[in-house]
Amino acid sequence: MVIKVYTSGISGNKEVKKRQQRIMMILESKGIAYEAIDITEPGNEDDKQFMQDHAKPKEGAKHPLPPQIFNELDYCGDYEGFDVANENDELEIFLKMPLPPAPPAPVVNGKVPEPEPEHSTEKDSISQVPERRDDSVSSPAAESAQNDSEKPSNVKNEENPDTKETESSEENGLEDESNVDEENEEDEEEEEEE
Repeated sequence: MVIKVYTSGISGNKEVKKRQQRIMMILESKGIAYEAIDITEPGNEDDKQFMQDHAKPKEGAKHPLPPQIFNELDYCGDYEGFDVANENDELEIFLKMPLPPAPPAPVVNGKVPEPEPEHSTEKDSISQVPERRDDSVSSPAAESAQNDSEKPSNVKNEENPDTKETESSEENGLEDESNVDEENEEDEEEEEEE
C-alpha cells in the first residue's frame, strides 16, 4: 500500500503550495512512505483525470483541487481532513492504513497483569460519596439533642433526671491521674538516689 499525494507544481496559490509541503513534511516525519504525483507535469494526464474523478470537490467547486490524498486507489481526503486527523493523532485511520499492533503487556515479577474490564459493573457506577446532612431542616428531637450537646459537661442536665453527671466523678478522675503522676515522680527520685 502506497499513499499517493496528488499535487500541483505550477500552482500560483501560495496556500496550496504550503499545504502540499506540510502534508509531505508530516508524512516524512512519521516515516510513512508516499508517492507525490504532480498532476501538472506532462504525461500525468491520466493521474489528473483519476484524481478529479475520485476525489470530492469542496462545496461550490467544480473540480477537486490539489492536494488530494489516496491510499492506492482508495480516496482518503483533502488537506483539511489530513490536518484534523494529524491533530487528533488519527492519521493512520485517515490514511486507511492497518493499525499497528498493540504493544505486548508488561511482565512484572514473572506475571502478566490481568486486563481491566472494558465495561463497568453496577458496583463501580454507584457513587462512593457519603450522604450530605442538611442542617437547615430540623425536628424538635434534633434541636433537643443539639441543645444537650452544647451544655458544658459539668452542668447537671435538668431536663432529663435519668442522667447523673456530677462534678465529683470528674474530680475523682483528676485526683487519680495526679496520684499516678506523684508516684512516678517518687519512683524517679528513688532511682536517682541509688
